[in-house]
Amino acid sequence: TRRSLGYAYVNFHSMTDAERALDTMNYTPIKDRPCRIMWSQRDPSLRKTGAGNVFVKNLDLSIDNKALYDTFSLFGHILSCKVVTDREGNSQ
Repeated sequence: TRRSLGYAYVNFHSMTDAERALDTMNYTPIKDRPCRIMWSQRDPSLRKTGAGNVFVKNLDLSIDNKALYDTFSLFGHILSCKVVTDREGNSQ
């Protein structure tokens, strides 16, 4: 039972899709919790590739990978997305 740590990463195919998700969903409640969305790309050279990576925090602990994908796929083609869990699958 891999439970959420309350944050996730969503990697969009295009920067435009990520920008739209960020502009539309930032502070929007998902399961009654206002989620904070921000850019996630530590390597500056990768930021220029056109791919858009966002970090989502303050997720409800019941959000799983499918729910995350379903929520953000409305904004464009997702390369990958993952709700982060600890080794035992529990939230902290």
